[in-house]
Amino acid sequence: MNALLSRRADFPGLVTTDGKPWHYLDTAATAQKPQAVIDATIRAMGADYATVHRGVYARSADMTLAFEAARRRVARFINAPSENEIVFVRGATEGINLVAQSWGGANLKAGDRILLSTLEHHSNIVPWQLIAERTGAQIDVVPLTPDGRIDLDAMAAMIRPEHKLVALAHVSNVLGSVLDVRRAAEIAHGAGALLLVDGCQAAPRLAIDVQALGCDFYLFSGHKLYGPTGIGVLWARGAILEAMPPYHGGGAMIDKVTFARTTYAPPPARFEAGTPAIIETIGLAAAIDYVEAIGLDRMAAHEDALVARAREALRGINTIRLLGPEDAAGIVSFVMEGVHPHDIGTILDESGVAIRAGHHCAQPLMAHLGVEATARASFGIYNDESDIEALLRGLDRVRTIFG
Repeated sequence: MNALLSRRADFPGLVTTDGKPWHYLDTAATAQKPQAVIDATIRAMGADYATVHRGVYARSADMTLAFEAARRRVARFINAPSENEIVFVRGATEGINLVAQSWGGANLKAGDRILLSTLEHHSNIVPWQLIAERTGAQIDVVPLTPDGRIDLDAMAAMIRPEHKLVALAHVSNVLGSVLDVRRAAEIAHGAGALLLVDGCQAAPRLAIDVQALGCDFYLFSGHKLYGPTGIGVLWARGAILEAMPPYHGGGAMIDKVTFARTTYAPPPARFEAGTPAIIETIGLAAAIDYVEAIGLDRMAAHEDALVARAREALRGINTIRLLGPEDAAGIVSFVMEGVHPHDIGTILDESGVAIRAGHHCAQPLMAHLGVEATARASFGIYNDESDIEALLRGLDRVRTIFG
């Protein structure tokens, strides 16, 4: 493994006050922030701060330029045809709700169907249940392959013209399995459906090209991409956005307001009511600069090597059952015989190791796996083999306590 790819020194959050090492293995939940992102947000909150799109004074104009430059930065990051197809939202959850309520409310009706998969995060299940209840649409679920991937052969066999939308995760937040988005798009479009892709786990570790992927909506959150919380991105094809009604009403999303009638701004402003997350947007652009300076291909290779090493080591513990495919992207989920994942997480925390334990907002997947919860170690650019060694030492302690 190339040690040069461990960027721990860039992340002040990994330095503990008592000087002991902290082995952070919960990047799939939220990534630590590099100093470059922290510095960018401090500048935006301090010396550069002003509102955007409204002020005629110089600092407001400068901040507006920086804010819209961030939109163009995001468009380049995912190879969107136009920055006008980039909608800033509070996070991927809000983005999926926006699509469900705006596009779904305008296009779904009784008799229509929505296609999800067994491994979806609750944020890509519950919004569709809400709009299905409102419109009378029905939800179908694509099963998984034995190694935990979305079964695209099964999807091709079950999709039919009644399906108007397919919503799938690019990378599972539990299993790390990667979706062949291009094939999923071809299957969806072949039946006349649109494809929405939840890219929260993909954006920090895979190069995203929405034009090559062929999807119709793509979403990701800033905080998993080494950026701030409270900012996310919805990309949609321009023609689809143009036809979608507003999701929220208020300032900034209007053309003209009278008490008789209001007309709305074109996208993306139509979907960005109110004062935006200015500081967070600047921080997101800085995070994209940071990861692209390293290179997503190098980051993916780094995490792949850590996953392979961790799986190999955990496989040697006879009380542990590994979940998901061998080539999981940045994530290793497992269960230990006779020990609840919460107990694993608590004991590991006492050993200076932070993992996630629970259902990971994927209860239908837990039911499919036959467990209530899993332990999940997830990797970022700041991790190295010392984190795996600390994980293994902590698991030895777990086995000693519960032996």
